[in-house]
Amino acid sequence: MAAFLVSAVTSIQAETSKNKTYTENEFLNSFSGKSHKIIEEKLGAPAKKQLSVKPTGASTLLNQVGADDKGSKRVTVEMWYYNNLVRYDPKHTYKETEITFVNDRVMNIAFFNNR
Repeated sequence: MAAFLVSAVTSIQAETSKNKTYTENEFLNSFSGKSHKIIEEKLGAPAKKQLSVKPTGASTLLNQVGADDKGSKRVTVEMWYYNNLVRYDPKHTYKETEITFVNDRVMNIAFFNNR
């Protein structure tokens, strides 16, 4: 019986930590610069993911202005979206939190209510 209670409490604690809400500063301090793996361990899977892509014709335009990306290293930009995760006051959360990763590290965090 005791073993059952311990496992039940452990699973409840794991679920609670993934359903936790944060203040803006708590969130920024906790997750800035972290990897995909750490974010997913702490927050769970995002509501949605998007990969950034280079727009059609961007290379042509860059070449016209003298920018050369032939020798540059490939950069991967990915955005993860979480819902109702960050509080802006004690009773309300932002509808959406966007975490932008550049090469597997958090580089930008934004909070939205109007999407």
